Amino acid sequence: MRLRKKPHIDEKLQAFADFVTVGDVAPIVKDPSRKLCVEVGTGKGDFIAQIAERNPQIDFVGMEVEATVVLAAARKVREKNLRNVRLLVCDVNKIAEIFSEHAVDRLYINFCDPWPKKRHAKRRLTYVNFLELYRKILARDGEIFFKTDNRALFDFSLEQFAAAGMTVRDVTNDLHANEPADNIRTEYETKFSSQGVPINFCVARFTNG
Repeated sequence: MRLRKKPHIDEKLQAFADFVTVGDVAPIVKDPSRKLCVEVGTGKGDFIAQIAERNPQIDFVGMEVEATVVLAAARKVREKNLRNVRLLVCDVNKIAEIFSEHAVDRLYINFCDPWPKKRHAKRRLTYVNFLELYRKILARDGEIFFKTDNRALFDFSLEQFAAAGMTVRDVTNDLHANEPADNIRTEYETKFSSQGVPINFCVARFTNG
């Protein structure tokens, strides 16, 4: 479900123009001395703000199609005075146009829309067509970190990873049963966990370059 766009949201985002881009995004040039990580579907920014704060030596880019939630994310980034975060209001289909070949060291997909109806499978961010876009931008040793509360989506994603020639590690259907010390919870993760919903997680990597 798409959020209703609040009046004057683009004008409000102008206050964050130093690190927020709305609409057409010029190709991002990677600093060769720093790692680059991208979160697809940044939402309100809990995850990217926390991980960027913990890792000031890494550059982070958050992509989100909904301008309304990007405003919330931008406020969190500004509040923490983070200099290593950029936020893009754009569609994930543009990802291979924004990042150069093999420039991204890690891609995070956290609690994306499961699109539960079978006819909408191609819209899922782990569908093989999207994976081929990610293949173009991921470094040779780059990885996708994937979390979801939706078991059906998770099982579907494992099938898609295999179909795309990827290997997976750290596969679990209950991440919080033995939660890693470095796990950063998203806003959805906190919500679902408080309701007793188990969190599915895995790390996927292309094996054929």
